Amino acid sequence: MNIENKIAWKRRPTILRFAENTKFRETYGFASSQGMVTLEGQHFLPEKSSHTVYIFMHPASTLQLLPMPQALADAGLHVICAGSRYPKNDSALIMEKVAVDLGQYVRYAREDLGYRKVILVGWSGGGSLSLFYQSQAESPSITHTPAGDPYDLTEAKLPIADGIIFIAAHLSRAETLTEWLDPSVIDELNPDQRDRKLDIYHPECPHRPPFTQDFVATFRAAQIARNRRITQWAEELLGIFRKRDDGEVERAFTVHRTMCDVRWIDPTVDPNGRKSNWTFLGDPRVVNAAPSGLGRYSSLRSWLSQWSYDKSQVKGVDSAKRIHATPILQIENQADDAVPATHNPLIHAALATSDKEFISIKGATHYYAGQPMHLKQCIDTVIDWSRRKQLI
Repeated sequence: MNIENKIAWKRRPTILRFAENTKFRETYGFASSQGMVTLEGQHFLPEKSSHTVYIFMHPASTLQLLPMPQALADAGLHVICAGSRYPKNDSALIMEKVAVDLGQYVRYAREDLGYRKVILVGWSGGGSLSLFYQSQAESPSITHTPAGDPYDLTEAKLPIADGIIFIAAHLSRAETLTEWLDPSVIDELNPDQRDRKLDIYHPECPHRPPFTQDFVATFRAAQIARNRRITQWAEELLGIFRKRDDGEVERAFTVHRTMCDVRWIDPTVDPNGRKSNWTFLGDPRVVNAAPSGLGRYSSLRSWLSQWSYDKSQVKGVDSAKRIHATPILQIENQADDAVPATHNPLIHAALATSDKEFISIKGATHYYAGQPMHLKQCIDTVIDWSRRKQLI
């Protein structure tokens, strides 16, 4: 692709509506009222026709302003940036429902727009979503959310996508948040109560980078333990609500300090080309307590569905093991400042399909910020793979 010879294309709003009756509404506003779900996305439509469309979906973000989908359209490829029912707000997000939302776009692309081939592009948090979706489309198994609410994907008839591009993506939201949880927090209601031995951002923490393997193991175990304490509390409170049966069925809460990882301040831990003392959201010491931190606001059900280390049903490795018949291109950004270096090899090893390829782009960061040539390499890789697989 010549990045200077861009193909003209137009943005078209894509609005989908479908009926869904649930026990209660977890989102505010018109988008899910009156027994209807409304999804908003954008269709990038080049002048040249195509039988293939690339669908981007992230559980909670809208992706139409990111470099990659726009670069694909610049290259003449048709793209849909698909918003879930939880755009820019994951505080009450249920992953099982997001899979149904993605299925609506796949069905719309084929049945209404006439595309013969549909390729899922799972960028960042969309990677585990795409694998989860395809695993449930190929071999549906889920009938309830982790909170025990009926939500039957075996009856959803999710249409199978023709290919998946897993790019700059992590294992899952649950596992990634766990690896970023601040294990020094002792009291969830008072984040100032912390275990100094685990408080790696505090100047008086006795452990300093480069960290020992023993300390990293202790740190990781404490992160998992904190996740499990929150999960236990969420399940117990939901159980109390069910027993009381007084109309209260859900509760919102704050998860403090969720951007704490030994990787951010010690580049020798799971090394890649990332910049030290930095994350994709900025200074880790600031982001750890900032409103933008991952999983900062949650409901009980949402915690169990998307953030619980043990209860979430959307795990990249588990989903990958269930995908047997789909070609998959996996692109790792080697200097990714969001996705841990350990995650992509685990996904690649777990994929049951024999039609899988793994590409690493040296020096590429999570967003390709200021990296036009790295972005070009990514787009060229996508186009080459798509042609070889006879998807375009």
